[in-house]
Amino acid sequence: METFDFIDQLRRTRTRAAMATLIRTRGTTPRKEGTKMLVDEAGQILGSVTIGGCVDAQVIEAGGEVLRDGRPRLLSLRLGDEEAWEIGLTCGGTLDILIEPIHPSDPADPTARGYDAARAAAEQGGAVLAAVIGGEGLSIGARFLIGTTGEVKGPVDSALAEALRREIPARIANQAVSETIPLTLSDGRMIDLFLETFGAPPTLLIFGAGAVAIPLATFGKGLGFRTVLVDGRPRFANRTRFPDADDIRVGIPSEIAEAFPLNRGVWVVLVAHDYKYDVPVLARALRTDVPYIGMLGSRRRGRAILDLLREKGIDEGSLQRIRVPIGLDLGAQSAAEIAISILSEILAVKYGREGTPLSRPAVATTSGRSAPGGPQ
Repeated sequence: METFDFIDQLRRTRTRAAMATLIRTRGTTPRKEGTKMLVDEAGQILGSVTIGGCVDAQVIEAGGEVLRDGRPRLLSLRLGDEEAWEIGLTCGGTLDILIEPIHPSDPADPTARGYDAARAAAEQGGAVLAAVIGGEGLSIGARFLIGTTGEVKGPVDSALAEALRREIPARIANQAVSETIPLTLSDGRMIDLFLETFGAPPTLLIFGAGAVAIPLATFGKGLGFRTVLVDGRPRFANRTRFPDADDIRVGIPSEIAEAFPLNRGVWVVLVAHDYKYDVPVLARALRTDVPYIGMLGSRRRGRAILDLLREKGIDEGSLQRIRVPIGLDLGAQSAAEIAISILSEILAVKYGREGTPLSRPAVATTSGRSAPGGPQ
């Protein structure tokens, strides 16, 4: 995750910085809530909360003030149409940004400690890191970590702890995005929080170590997936050919699939072109709630595979979950192009979109959301 990469870089260089986080926007924007920019003591910049221009310049100036006085602050920027156009907004609006000091090499630094705890919790199932951005009796930038079972770590009183336990854990299970929420406490206080949800990265489980799998593993990792490659041939499934894969498992694919913990966080892609492996792997995946099952191959081959699965008693509703031919119709020819087509479809499924061009009218999806390109 980019946030952790930024913190690791500061820790390696023992550098203090101001960290700016985009916490709220009104109107369309090229950056999502949670996007960060760091400005260190030497004026070096990591990341951007917009796409450059006047807003980032104002954030850099405010970051210098935060470094000088050591106090977190909120920056609310109101943009006219001309300023908005410069950073990618279609019209004027408001950006709210939390700026706070961070010094990861200082063991007592509260911001760095919060993110370190969030990283550790993510590996154990997930957590939400909350930052105070308004309310009574709490300092701007005060942070709390809330785990999957409702445990709360941080400077909280009983009323706030009760509200956090009530509202937050479900967001981890639902993989909620970064967002700002109001909380009403049992003692009547109103608190505004910015929430960042941290969980284990999604897994891209690739069966087959052929040509398409190489860019698929590389590009998938770039998109934030933990990439796992499975193949029965060690001369194909190795670090020389797959330097970017997080995990390479050599063995009988069907046996590895049976033992692998398939769940909502695993995206399954078959690029093996081998009936004797594809059919049992698909049968195993269909018994789970994985969000995506795709197989490389022609429509003719796809029909043959589906017929074999029918013979195993798999119902039509389940078979419709298999995407074959895999990917979006981009006219892909090369291995890299096919990998992009596959990952484009995965992203469309992940975000409930149809993969239509942004220049075309919106298309309704089964999730109830509109595909991009239509009225907002």
